[in-house]
Amino acid sequence: MSRIEELLNKRQQVADWYAERLSEIQGVEAPVLVSETTRVSWFVYVIRFDATLNRDKIAETLKSRGIPVRPYFLPIHLQPYMVEQFGYRAGDFPVTEDLGERGLALPFSGMMTEDQVEIVCQTLHDCILHKE
Repeated sequence: MSRIEELLNKRQQVADWYAERLSEIQGVEAPVLVSETTRVSWFVYVIRFDATLNRDKIAETLKSRGIPVRPYFLPIHLQPYMVEQFGYRAGDFPVTEDLGERGLALPFSGMMTEDQVEIVCQTLHDCILHKE
C-alpha cells in the first residue's frame, strides 16, 4: 500500500498518453470520464470503434503486427451460464450487444512507456487508414 499513489499515477499517465493520441484517430472513441469521477485505477484501457469499422479485422491485423489486443467482454446475458440458466439470447439487449461488439482492450500497464503507447496508436491508425 505504500506505493499505491505511485502505481496509480503511472497508470494515469499511460491513460493520458492514450487519450491524447487516440483523440486524433477518427472512428475511435477513448474512455470518457464524467466530471464526478474522482480517481480511476485503470486496470484496462478499452476503446470503442465507430460502427463503420470492423473491430475483429482491426484486432487481427494489430495482433499480426505484434500488438496484443482483445475484445473486452461478451455481454453478461450471453455468457453460457446466463443463457443456460435464464434463456437469454442474442437480441435481448441490443445496446449492450452493440457495445460489446465494438470494444477493444489495448495493451495497458503502468510500466508502458510513451514510445510504446505511440507505437500502439500509430499502428491502430495505420490499420484504420488502410482498411486492414
